[in-house]
Amino acid sequence: MIKKAILPVAGLGTRFLPASKSIPKEMVTVVDRPAIEYVVREAVAAGIEQIILVTHSSKASIENYFDRNFELETTLENKKKFDLLKEITEILPPHVSVVSVRQPQPLGLGHAVLCAKAVVGDEDFAVLLPDVLVKDDQAENDLAKMIARFEATGASQIMVEAVPDNMVDQYGIVDVAESPAVAESIIMQGIVEKPAVGTAPSNLSVVGRYILPAKIMQLLEQTPKGAGNEIQLTDAIAMLHQTDSIEAYRMKGQTFDCGSKLGYLKAVLHYGVAHPKLGEDFKALIKELKL
Repeated sequence: MIKKAILPVAGLGTRFLPASKSIPKEMVTVVDRPAIEYVVREAVAAGIEQIILVTHSSKASIENYFDRNFELETTLENKKKFDLLKEITEILPPHVSVVSVRQPQPLGLGHAVLCAKAVVGDEDFAVLLPDVLVKDDQAENDLAKMIARFEATGASQIMVEAVPDNMVDQYGIVDVAESPAVAESIIMQGIVEKPAVGTAPSNLSVVGRYILPAKIMQLLEQTPKGAGNEIQLTDAIAMLHQTDSIEAYRMKGQTFDCGSKLGYLKAVLHYGVAHPKLGEDFKALIKELKL
């Protein structure tokens, strides 16, 4: 069973400047909780029991958020603010742990994943990029289905979604063996990073969710620096593909790129109208603005 998930959070968030100059982009709130909590919730809902943060010295607030704050808890209890107390003490279920490892240098996503090797050990694992929120109203979320598929077939899973043909040059695009309409998980033949419009093998872009075998850590150790002079996870996946099956999992949910300002605003809008307490008032506000 996949029980560990790596969340790379060491990036400096340059797309979110100037806010990210002093606030980790993962801690910017979407309605009433930081973006990273939605990603952790997604992982927990899929059965993950250990969250591994690959972090940076400037990101201590992320670790603090998932830790206990006894002074705050005592204050809320003394003031009988039990609803708020419940909110902050139930951020994580009791059976879920959060551990942190440092990425000493910004050497790419592949290097960030490799930094968690000692914690992962010989277990298969998930990777979730916290810039991307996946809003999923299914009883079993997309990540859980990817894990189930991996455990049933042994094939690594890469989450993908369809993008407009004129936008394929902005994403990593997978080459698949059959029509995307045939199944949720499709045998992957390759991956192309930001192909020119008109040359892409499909319109399925990589979302930022992976289910990978433990052996990829050894491949990452052998992966030379690639694009941007960084160790790329994509390059290690290409090496894995030489010997192992890899499938593209076509997601059912909706994604929001919270690493970009517009994507963040879209997330606030969608999560805001769906909020159990604020949703109706937020909808009324939107109507009032007459945008």
